[in-house]
Amino acid sequence: MSDHRLPGGLGRLFADGGSGRRLPVALPPGEVVWPDPGYTRQGDAPRPAFWMSDEPVSSEGWAVLRDWHPHSGLWPVLLDESAQPWGVGQVLPDDPRQIDHFTAEGFMAEVWQEWVTQMPQDALDELEPYGGICPGLAAPGVPRADPEAVADWLAGELAVRGMPLGLVAAGRGADALAVMGWQGALHHNEWMVPMAAVVRSWEDRFGARVVGVGFNTLDLSVAAPPVDPEHALHVAAEHWTFCPDNVVQGPGDLEGYAEQLIGGHAWSFWWD
Repeated sequence: MSDHRLPGGLGRLFADGGSGRRLPVALPPGEVVWPDPGYTRQGDAPRPAFWMSDEPVSSEGWAVLRDWHPHSGLWPVLLDESAQPWGVGQVLPDDPRQIDHFTAEGFMAEVWQEWVTQMPQDALDELEPYGGICPGLAAPGVPRADPEAVADWLAGELAVRGMPLGLVAAGRGADALAVMGWQGALHHNEWMVPMAAVVRSWEDRFGARVVGVGFNTLDLSVAAPPVDPEHALHVAAEHWTFCPDNVVQGPGDLEGYAEQLIGGHAWSFWWD
């Protein structure tokens, strides 16, 4: 396998120009994507947000780049709905170091309190058996497979849609969400950095990996999913604070949603 240095455009994703980083294969045609100055908070960005291929990529291509991430520093993502927001730069990149200031537990507690306060009393039934009391984070799952192998499997499931490739200069998939300026959950949470902290926690506790991102969607592979109803219910509570639409516009309550999580190796989120 040939050892290709980072092409000039990719090096611009890094503050140091990508010095010492490399890729195992030549990339398909593509270009870096700059944030639209009219869409960002701070005007012109110092560097591009990510790189995007011109055409869809295969799951095998995604897997090679995922495997090479320690050498390239580029996390691969499959990009759904590429014209908007990706192609027009409707992104708000953030410094991933800000994620360190947030925790999944803190995010969950804050959202739970805010939403429960606004809910009618009879609507709390959808949160049974927890009701108005936030249960905190679920225990870690037991690994059922290698996280990277599960990520490659999910990439295969998604790639059949014909999705272009994104490459993000980030140390891990959760951080890529902030670095590339993903805004998919904007109608739920205006700032994506705390949500990236949640995804970090899922990476650590459930072997989750960021595989696909869209205009208002997120697809994660999961190597250590809950396998019993009680654990799944606890995980479902976390999902409700992360993406209420999954529950409210899905089964309608935590218990119904939890049934869908048992043994599942893919978590998909959609925000209205």
